[in-house]
Amino acid sequence: MNLKTEHKSRRPFITALVVIFIWFGASGVFGPLFGSLSTVQENDNSAFLPQNAESTQASKIISKFSSDQTQTIPTLVLYLGDIDETKIAGLNAHLATLGSTQILGSTIAISKYLIPGQPIFAFPSQDKKALLVNLPLTSNSAQDSLPNKKPVLPEIIKTLREDSATYAKANGLTANVTGVGALLGDLFGAFGGIDSSLLLTTLGVVAFILIIVYRSPVLWILPLFSSVIALSTAGGIVYLLAKNNAIDLSGQSQGILSVLVLGAATDYALLLISRYREELHHYDSRFDAMKAAYKGVFEPILASGSTVIVSLLVLLLSELSNNRGLGPVGAIGIAASMLTILTLLPALLVAFGRWIFWPRIPRFDDVNSQLEGTWAKIGAGVEKRPRKLWIITSVLLVVLAGFSTTLNAKGLSTVDAFTKKQDSVIGLDLLGQHFPGGAGQPTEVVVKRENVEEVTKALRTVVGVASVEPMRTGPVIPGQPVPDVKVLSGQIIVNATLSMNPDSTEARNVIPKIRAVVHAIDPAILVGGSTAVAFDTDVAADHDNKTIIPIVLLLITIILGLLLRSILSALLLLSTVVLSYFATLGACQIVFEHIFHFKGADTSFPLFAFIFLVALGIDYNIFLMTRVREESAKIGTRAGVIKGLTVTGGVITSAGIVLASTFGVLGILPLVFLAELGFAVAFGVLLDTLIVRTILVPALSYDIGSKIWWPSELQSNK
Repeated sequence: MNLKTEHKSRRPFITALVVIFIWFGASGVFGPLFGSLSTVQENDNSAFLPQNAESTQASKIISKFSSDQTQTIPTLVLYLGDIDETKIAGLNAHLATLGSTQILGSTIAISKYLIPGQPIFAFPSQDKKALLVNLPLTSNSAQDSLPNKKPVLPEIIKTLREDSATYAKANGLTANVTGVGALLGDLFGAFGGIDSSLLLTTLGVVAFILIIVYRSPVLWILPLFSSVIALSTAGGIVYLLAKNNAIDLSGQSQGILSVLVLGAATDYALLLISRYREELHHYDSRFDAMKAAYKGVFEPILASGSTVIVSLLVLLLSELSNNRGLGPVGAIGIAASMLTILTLLPALLVAFGRWIFWPRIPRFDDVNSQLEGTWAKIGAGVEKRPRKLWIITSVLLVVLAGFSTTLNAKGLSTVDAFTKKQDSVIGLDLLGQHFPGGAGQPTEVVVKRENVEEVTKALRTVVGVASVEPMRTGPVIPGQPVPDVKVLSGQIIVNATLSMNPDSTEARNVIPKIRAVVHAIDPAILVGGSTAVAFDTDVAADHDNKTIIPIVLLLITIILGLLLRSILSALLLLSTVVLSYFATLGACQIVFEHIFHFKGADTSFPLFAFIFLVALGIDYNIFLMTRVREESAKIGTRAGVIKGLTVTGGVITSAGIVLASTFGVLGILPLVFLAELGFAVAFGVLLDTLIVRTILVPALSYDIGSKIWWPSELQSNK
């Protein structure tokens, strides 16, 4: 290289260093914020409902019936054993001092999070085998953090479990902490693994796959490092928005953000590095090679990321705020992934030079090793029998899709939401053996004073309602006068205790029956409580499924049409991915019921699975067909299909394995929804990568020929 050429090459090198330093500075700002992301989570279902939901309207009135207008999170402690008056008196004496107990890991007393003025006492079951204690925790317990930054509610539940277990053991009893507070506490605890176990496991899986793919002791570090920078950047931005109430962040969204960014960023990195390696064989200068590689991958990465971003942003139309929150959270993650891989990674690659590929350093020899090996043989197979292959794969996918019609996605109770039985779940099972299933967690009906008797009578006729009592000015304590009915602004709350677990799907099905009988008396009556919240959440989720999915399909079709300059190819690609989606749901039905033995799927599961499977699954078709279009313009459509399949086969398969593995990691969290979503995306991505993109799309495209580019001019290129 002469001095003039060498001098000219310094500018891109210096530019690369500047880009790297800018990203290092950004990571210094956003990295620490990402570490605090879990402190701005919101995991209470009632906070996710739209303002016009009946249970939301009811809760506004119900909260006013508390002396300090604070909503209660019912938390129950169940003691089991032989009960007598001595044990009741002893436990009540112990409960009188419970408020002064300090929350574990702090010097804060539990009393700070108890409704003031409400006595805490135990009342026995009719069979004299159980004592039930209702602790009225304030809603602040689900929102505040301790000085050590841990959320308050899970720590209160741990404290109560330690206290009740110690007392029970000393008095010949057993104890379980359950109710809404304990279920939420266990749920918060499950999301606590997102910051540590989920992230570390995902990074480990990605690193392992990259080492295998590149067979290099150093190259894998660059895409993984770039992916981590993308995640910290996205997490920092999300933290700032959530802290300032611009978006809602749930533990579910945070978990999905981690695997989504690491998976998508690594996919884009694989595509860029593969094309860069290919161009290094054609250019002596690594800067020229990167320029050529960048030109080849910029459009497909931009189109791929835009497809996912647009699909996620459609979630802003959701009635549930946690779904709406996932939209911008995920979109920010994908945008950060694209920006990082299209700026930081190229800068790192050219800064380090060719040696980063050691021991398989690509030389300037004009040799393309991708045209040989396994994928060349697969391409030859597609070329030989295209029609037979696409018919067989289509039939198999249709058969598998047929099972999707039996998928049970009618909702999960919080009890069934855990992959492992928590103490709160065990407590609910035991509670139902000695008390009505809804004890301590009634359905609350807001009634005008003059309608109380008629409403009470009507409620007692509803199958599933065990008892009906009005809210009183104080608790009903055995042996003492019954307090007066509480009246506020001419309204009374009638508590309908259900005979089954109030968090079950059976209990949710009672809500429309209750509403039917009370609305017949007065349409202005409001039915609230945790069971009504769960029912309204399911209704809103079903509405989202029917509204959002068609809009996403339309937008993806438009993006594909603009990218490929072809209506026919856009419709073809979209139809294959939709078929793959339904085939995946069919596989989910078989696996969830017969292998994992889950009770069903969340109502939002089909929507989340659709967003990720269709938006992410279309990526691989984009990567393939943009290369096919590029090659078709040079060598003809059918030859272009085979070459496009051959040169992209390895990298797209590697990308699919990475994305499937990252989403599969969601299964380590003890939550059924995330385990199901992780399996669905992992299975669906592998199905897209290994079957749809490898066989179905190339075989169909080859069989159709140049007409696939209709109505663009490329259709005339045989």
